Formats: sequence, structure tokens, C-alpha cells
Amino acid sequence: MDKQDNITGGSLQVEPASPQNRGAGPEKDLESAHTIGHDSFGQLGLLLITSFNCGYILSFSNLMLVPLGWIWGVTSLILVGLITFYANWLLAEFHFVDGKRFIRYRDLMGHLFGRKMYYVTWVLQFSILILGNMGFLLLGGKALKEIDSQFSDSPLRLQYFVVITGVSYFVFALLVPTLSSMRRWLGISMVLTFTYITILLVVVFRDGRSNKDRNYDIIGSNNFSKVMNGFGAISAIIVCNTSGILPELQSTLRKPAIANMKKALYLQYSVGLFFYYGVSIVGYWAYGSAVSTYLPEELSGPKWASIMINAISFVQSIISQHMFIAPIHETLDTKFLRLDKSIHSRENIKNLLLLRATVFTGNTLVTAAFPFMGDFVNLLGSFSLIPLTFVFPSMIYIQVKGKSTRLEKKVWHGGIIVLFSLLTIATTISAIRSIVRNVRQYNLFADT
Repeated sequence: MDKQDNITGGSLQVEPASPQNRGAGPEKDLESAHTIGHDSFGQLGLLLITSFNCGYILSFSNLMLVPLGWIWGVTSLILVGLITFYANWLLAEFHFVDGKRFIRYRDLMGHLFGRKMYYVTWVLQFSILILGNMGFLLLGGKALKEIDSQFSDSPLRLQYFVVITGVSYFVFALLVPTLSSMRRWLGISMVLTFTYITILLVVVFRDGRSNKDRNYDIIGSNNFSKVMNGFGAISAIIVCNTSGILPELQSTLRKPAIANMKKALYLQYSVGLFFYYGVSIVGYWAYGSAVSTYLPEELSGPKWASIMINAISFVQSIISQHMFIAPIHETLDTKFLRLDKSIHSRENIKNLLLLRATVFTGNTLVTAAFPFMGDFVNLLGSFSLIPLTFVFPSMIYIQVKGKSTRLEKKVWHGGIIVLFSLLTIATTISAIRSIVRNVRQYNLFADT
């Protein structure tokens, strides 16, 4: 076997060797308002673990398992988890190409496939990040609404709490402008994450033992409806496993960036995956097909547990959402800030204020108008995230390694491109179908 073509042996390592990789080297032309090549794999790994174990997992029992049932659901969890890990592992190998470091996904695709693919990648990524932030705004607002409902018989509409959540995200983004500056918050995030997950699991497990009326029937008016709902569930599973911004996250790592990114992925797909899959499975076991799209709504008590879970979920969402929206902040900061001055300089602080206000004002207003939590998650995982996670890494592999790799590997990656392109179409149709149905039924002024 050709050693240069052995994937499992790390042969796709295209990061320059040590002598070239010291000093500026392949990074000398990189321009960013944010920190590059500074963080450890442990810091990024912990960020991935806590960010993916955010309030989103409180909706996954409903979104991932209810449309699929036990057999198809658990099978899909395992298969999608393995395939997603492989796809991210593969993409991490191409952080350096032709001796150049690529800190943005769109720059890598533009370098290999031309200007059109640069813009395609830009649109797909920013669609993911904007929709994802809307999902976080909804989750944060939902958590606050649940707390309010514990103290009031007529709680405020969800839209008010979405606005409060947007203001909180705005303030955090000013105080913590970059991913690297989140280092001081990760310890707090870890404590919050495992506190609310532990309390949640204890209460849910107790409810499950006492709930004798649950069933696990797959919901759908007909077979076509069940199939479409199943594709939506697969989208949700993909969302809980990947971000679509791996090169941007990898750019924060110190050298060797490729090896360190892999170590961070190992942490995410072991410790991280254990908890967000665990909550999803236990929630479905406890409440069956009737489980809510927001798990704390099902909790039987005690009152303090519900309040604490929702309060921690809200605070944790502030920290988690920052990882997913950071590439948008980086793009705007690099374009509009003075790069020759500190990001905390008076002039840059004024611009930061305006940029962050623009992002969160727009997102908050749209989110308050269309609060479809599950639909945002499914749409997020369909037309944007599937190509970025599965299709593009195989395209990059063929482009970079095509002349030297063996035929069966070309066929393998070609098959991935075709299969996941078809899956993109199917899941997008499923998400749009669900959104259209909810738009027809939803009353903007109703108490949701």
C-alpha cells in the first residue's frame, strides 16, 4: 500500500514540517482581527463539549427520536455520529494546503475550486450561523418563559423573552469578542453544563419510572409524512454532531494545528457525544412519543429543579451561542475594525458596539416573529450543514489527492458526494414542508 495514501496512518498530513512551521511561515499573509494559532486542544475540546451540550439537547428527544422510533433512531444516532466524526477528521487534515494555512472554510474552497465556490461556501456557512443563532435565541427565550410560568398563571409571550435573550447575547459578545477570549468562561460553562444535565437526568429518570402510559409510536398521518419527518430527524442528528465551521475553529489552535484539532474532535465525539446522546435517549425513554420539543416542559417537579434547569440552560446558551456566531463576528471585525490597533481600543470598541448591535438586533427581530424551534434546527441541518460537513470534504480530498490516491478511494469519496447531495435535497424538502405547515397554522399574536 502506498504510504502517502493511507488515511488511517495520517498520510493526509499536509501541514508544513517543523522548520517551516515555526515563525510566520505559511501564516505570514493571514489577516484577522481575531487571534490565530494561540489556543490548546484542551481549550477547544472543552469548548466543543460544552457548546454542543447546550440548551439544544433539551429538544433532541422530540426532534431526533420521536420521528424515527427506537430501532431507526438509535441506529441513526450511531451511524451519523461515526460518519460525522470521519468527515470532520478528514476536513481537519486540509487546514494546510500547498504550504498555506486556511483559517476560513470559504478561503479553502475558493483556493481549490474558484471564486464561485468561495461565495457558495460563504452563503452556506453564514446561513448556518444565522439560523443557529436564531435557534439559540429561541431556546434562551423558552428557558426564561418556563421560569416565568413557575411564578405566574399568565406568563408573558415568548417574544418578550426572545428580546431579553438577544440583549444578553449582545452584551456577552461585547465583553468576550473572540473565541480565544472565552478561555476564562470555559470553567464556568463546564460546571453549568454538567450541573443542569445531572439534575435533568435525575428528574427525567424518576418521571420515566412512574410513567406507565408512554408509547413509542412513530407519528405521521401517512407513510410519506413519516418518511419526511424521518429526514427531518436525520437533519437534527447532524446538527447535534457538527458545526460547519471547523476551519474557523481550527484557526485558533497552536501548532501542530492538525494534530491538535483531531485531539479536540476526540474529546467532542467521546465525552461530549455521550452526554447529548444520553439526554436525548433518556428523555425519549421517559416520555415516549409525547415528549415535548423542550424537555423541561415535561418535568413533574420539584419546582426548584425546573427553575434551576431553565436558569442554567439560559446562561449556558449565552456562552454556547458565541462559538457558533464567532465566524460572523470575525468577518465583520476584520473588515471594519482597525487591525493596527487593539480590539479593545476606543475606536474599535465603538465599531464593535455598532457591529454587534446590528447582528443581534436583526436576528432577534426575525426570531421573535417566527418562533419555530424544531424547524430551524432541521433547516439548519439540511441545505447548509450537510454539504459543508460531508460533500465538501470529499470534494477537497479528490481535488488535493486525486492524482496520487487509489481508484477505490476516489470512488468512495465520489459516492459520498452523490449520496449526501441527495440527502441534502430530501432533508431540505422535509424542513421546508414543516415550515410551510407551521406558518399557515401559527398566529403571530398568540401566546406561544
